[in-house]
Amino acid sequence: MGLPSFFKSSNKTLFFVLIIGFIMVPSLGEAQCAMCRAVLESEASGNTAEGVNNGIVYLMAIPYVLVAGIFYFIYRKMRS
Repeated sequence: MGLPSFFKSSNKTLFFVLIIGFIMVPSLGEAQCAMCRAVLESEASGNTAEGVNNGIVYLMAIPYVLVAGIFYFIYRKMRS
């Protein structure tokens, strides 16, 4: 048994380029967060900042609700 075809020499370069690309993506996201913070801090009324904070909380809560629902249905199936 040899290596899967994805790891053969012709695809190794593509594999490493993709890995480097995925590693660099978080740094691009951090730059956007700094830009958002600068815009929000420059506003006097704070309405936009409050809206952004509410949006962040909303986006953060959705995965937890979904996972809790999945575990609840698994629990019900295991009990019956």
